[in-house]
Amino acid sequence: MKEFKKLLQFSKGYNLMYFFAILSIIISQVFNIISPLIIRTTIDSIIGSEPITSIYIQKLVNFLGGKEFLNKRLWIIGIVIICNAALRGLFLYLKNTLASKSAETIAKRIRDKLYDNIQRLPYDYHVKADTGELIQKCTSDVDTIRRFLAIQLVEVAGSIFMLTFILGIIANLNKKMVIISIVFLPFIFGFAVVFFKKVRYNFEKADESEAKLSTTLQENLTGIRVVKAFSQERYELEKFDVRNQEYRKLSNKLVSNLAMYWSISDFFSMTQVGLVIVLGSYLTVKGELTLGTLIAFVSYINMLVWPIRQMGRTLTDMGKALVSIKRIDEILSQPIEELVINGEEPVIEGNIEFKNVYFEYEKDRPVLKDISFTANKGDTVAIIGSTGSGKSSLVHLLPRLYEYNKGSVKIDGIELNTIDKYWIRKNIGLVLQEPFLYAKTIKENIRLSNPKMPDIKVFNAAKIAKIHDDINSFEEKYDTVVGERGVSLSGGQKQRMSIARTIINESPIVIFDDSLSAVDTETDIEIRKALNLRKHKATTIIISHRISTVSEADLILVVDKGKIIQRGTHKELIEKDGLYKRVYNIQSSYDEE
Repeated sequence: MKEFKKLLQFSKGYNLMYFFAILSIIISQVFNIISPLIIRTTIDSIIGSEPITSIYIQKLVNFLGGKEFLNKRLWIIGIVIICNAALRGLFLYLKNTLASKSAETIAKRIRDKLYDNIQRLPYDYHVKADTGELIQKCTSDVDTIRRFLAIQLVEVAGSIFMLTFILGIIANLNKKMVIISIVFLPFIFGFAVVFFKKVRYNFEKADESEAKLSTTLQENLTGIRVVKAFSQERYELEKFDVRNQEYRKLSNKLVSNLAMYWSISDFFSMTQVGLVIVLGSYLTVKGELTLGTLIAFVSYINMLVWPIRQMGRTLTDMGKALVSIKRIDEILSQPIEELVINGEEPVIEGNIEFKNVYFEYEKDRPVLKDISFTANKGDTVAIIGSTGSGKSSLVHLLPRLYEYNKGSVKIDGIELNTIDKYWIRKNIGLVLQEPFLYAKTIKENIRLSNPKMPDIKVFNAAKIAKIHDDINSFEEKYDTVVGERGVSLSGGQKQRMSIARTIINESPIVIFDDSLSAVDTETDIEIRKALNLRKHKATTIIISHRISTVSEADLILVVDKGKIIQRGTHKELIEKDGLYKRVYNIQSSYDEE
């Protein structure tokens, strides 16, 4: 199966350990199989007068002193049985230790690979991805694989050996009893295979339902403030209850399938054991079978029935593992984003040129059409337009979060798509509209890109972003721990911290993707003045709906339906009829009121 081929990629270096785990369970099964033979020999040959047919058992009896010696000292047989059980336990311990260690290491490798792949998947993938399902695949699905590797996989080898070995032994004990002993085994095995096919489908559905439940929970916890603000607790509870009910229904179906399997397989198993006891007793009474052989057959039939009966559980866990491998492979098979592909790593000055650029998310549905403009080093370019006009899509082309389909984008005269993504992103600071802060200290959040950044640079960046005074008003100042996603800060404070985190790198190109919207007009002006006074002035691109924010830009682009419909300075644009003037008039009249 291709799923197991995928799994083998993570087991390199631990195959030998798995081999010894399998060898350990085989040896433990040997000791397990010997016990009924010792009991049979004791009853039939040491206590009774039957000859010993096995040369190995005869050697053991001779080593222990012979039949007559043991007949008077049966406690020695008891010690042999205890030692046999102890040795079996020792090898079972080795099997569990080796298999568990290997499984845990493989699970760690899978988690590492998943996390690495998730970090390197393209921006577009994460925009569409379901966070709850990603978490499910990295936790629950990996754990399902780990349990299968630690328990069931090694047990399969032990079961196959036990079945083969026991069938060989009982064939030499009594031919007639062999047929009686295996009559129901094909039914048990066939039922296990049919059950496996059915339960695998049901498990896949239950796993998908659990992922949806995890997503609902994750969304609710992330957006709990919105839920509280709009008094939507009842709605969210009902939504969660629907997901929970669906998951419970599918889980109950799985449990019902398992209950049906165990009850039917128990019926076949107990019928098989009962048949051996009844017919074996009849043959013993007739003198065709010794008592010791009957006891050995009853012991062996239990040993035979158990692994076949367990086959259902093994196949169930294997089905779960195969589904989990398939779900995990949905992440691992995604094409990762190569940040370094031996492209150019030029010194970035900040000169930008767009020429007849087209971009589309879906084929034949362009989002940007024939975009052309130029920004020289140190210029400020402002982009304004209605929601959905393509403003963010335009600026996301610069750090190569998306690739343009047609046209040319040049940075300092070099085609953008020939520059390594890692290098261009290192030289472009992007302040997103929705700031994300980690549950760390303020200082750690600001110098996230370089934890060794000196404190003086942290303070300077905070001053430029006009957040320094706010930070000093906190009891712990820069060592204040912000809550998850910066929940303990206001929207404006989070925006300004995000700005400080970006400008601390002194990138030659800085993009503000509507990231000044949460600060007041006065703070907005102060931030832009501080940016303009920096020693190393960057080429700045600002997306905003606020005319006061874009009015001082060297070039203003008015975008509508993916096209630049107006361009110029603030003074030039308010003298022309068009979208910019209409927005200016609306905002001016609002400010006057």
